[in-house]
Amino acid sequence: MNNSKTVLKRQGLLRLLFTLRHTFNGLKWMTRFEAAFQQELALFLLLGVFAWLANIPTSDKLILIASLLFVLFAELVNTAIEVVVDRIGTEHHELSGLAKDIASASVFIAMLISTLIWWAILWA
Repeated sequence: MNNSKTVLKRQGLLRLLFTLRHTFNGLKWMTRFEAAFQQELALFLLLGVFAWLANIPTSDKLILIASLLFVLFAELVNTAIEVVVDRIGTEHHELSGLAKDIASASVFIAMLISTLIWWAILWA
């Protein structure tokens, strides 16, 4: 006898609505509880407005804003990895620490990329 459950996947508009709900739940949690994300979001809003108002081509504005979104994306992935590692166990483990360090490094690389893009477009 097979005791496995069949998972029914939502399709179409219903799937999109549930996906958006999960997306907003994640963003709401990050905004309320993750200090690094709060800081990066504030910087995104400030620099995003600056980029949009700058006297540069629209394509450059979009590249600047996309580079800021990339930092937020990296922070989301970093936090997701941290949450999963902590879910597995909060005791110290070398591989858990390594996973968190690598995820943190991805945020640093995203920030570096964004900084280089801003420098290239605005000052190079």
